[in-house]
Order: sequence, then C-alpha cells, then structure tokens
Amino acid sequence: MKQATSASSIPSFAKIEPFRGLTAEALERVQQHCNWRHYAAGELILDYRDKTDEVFFITEGDVRVSIYSIDGKAITFSDLKAGDMFGEISAIDHGPRSASIEARSRCCIVSMTGVAFVSLLKTEPELAFEILLRLARKIRELTNRVYEFSSLDVANRTRAELLRLARLGARQGELIKIDPAPTHADIASRISTHREAVTRELNRLSKLGIVERRGTILIVNDIERLEEMVEELS
Repeated sequence: MKQATSASSIPSFAKIEPFRGLTAEALERVQQHCNWRHYAAGELILDYRDKTDEVFFITEGDVRVSIYSIDGKAITFSDLKAGDMFGEISAIDHGPRSASIEARSRCCIVSMTGVAFVSLLKTEPELAFEILLRLARKIRELTNRVYEFSSLDVANRTRAELLRLARLGARQGELIKIDPAPTHADIASRISTHREAVTRELNRLSKLGIVERRGTILIVNDIERLEEMVEELS
C-alpha cells in the first residue's frame, strides 16, 4: 500500500531533475503543492486509461511504463529512475493516462495535482523550459522506436535495444556494465517479439565476444562493433 511520508523525512528536491534549476524560493512554493508517498515493489501507481491528472516525480526507486494487451502480454515502453517524472501529459491535455506505471522496487514519489503543475509552468519559466526539453526528448525517442519497429528485423531491434541500454550503463575502461541486466522477456516486451528470439540474438552476440553475462550483470565488451551492426541494417 502507498504510505504518506512525514514532513521530517521528506527527501531533498535536488533529486528531482526538473526542479534543479529553481531558486530556493521557487522550491518552497513547489513543496507547498506536493504530497510524498512510498510504493512497494510491484504496486500499481497509475493504470492505463485512468482519468486522473496528478504529476509524479521519483526521488527513490524505479518504475516501469507499460501497457498490457487483452491477452495479458506486457508491452514495455521504458523504465524510469530517481530524478525522472511521469504523468505530465494528462495534466497538460486532460486526456486519460497513456500507459500504466508500476513500481519495480520500493519507491518514494512526489505528486502534485494537474492544476498545481500547470500553474507552476505558467509562473516558473525555468521549470516550463525543462519540461519542454523532456517532452522533446520523448518525441525523438518515440520517433526512433517507430522507425525501428517499421524497418528493422527482430535481431536488429534486439541489438538496438541493447545499444540503448549500454549507453545508459556504467563505463569501466572499454567495458560497459548494464546492472542489473534485463531479462530476455523484458527485452522482448520492449521490442514486440518473444523471449526465444532475444535469447538467440544475445547468444550470437556472446559468441562474437560483443556481450557477456556475469551473474546479474550484462557486460558490453565492444560497443563500437554493436553500433556498427545496428547502423549496417538501419
């Protein structure tokens, strides 16, 4: 169950990326509109097509953005972590939720009403510009995903998704660590295929020495070669 957080235990707003450019006075005004909640791993935060307008900011933990098909198959769009936000689209256009949001780990999340959020956008230009940048990035990401689904085969969609994850991973010398490694089923749900197809391609990349699994970590040994393989067929 979600639980309210006491005022004395409220985490720092510095962890919330869109608020980082605001002055102390502006942050104080923002905080007056906020509620803080904890969610357990696996708990549903928002449901697809809900008619609510709250905006959420993650301070601890991570969540998954997805839609479930009629037969129960998960279609995953992205995973969000501390510093990210979600729910802003419904606050802006008053439409139903465009995806479900589920906690992947124990999360601490800040929420505010859509009315308060839109009011802040009108009075805090730094915040409004940051939200515009985030929406622009989302549009670019979605454009790339539509292109991949329309033009790439399953093997290359697998490589493209792996490349996306690698660019977010921790670099150690020539190696990049994806920690924790996504399951093959997770990757399949992101690229609209089945787990077996992902397994086949990851096994092939492993034989080529491009990737290797070490426990719960996926190591990308040669990101340049992975980039070349994606570009060759894109």
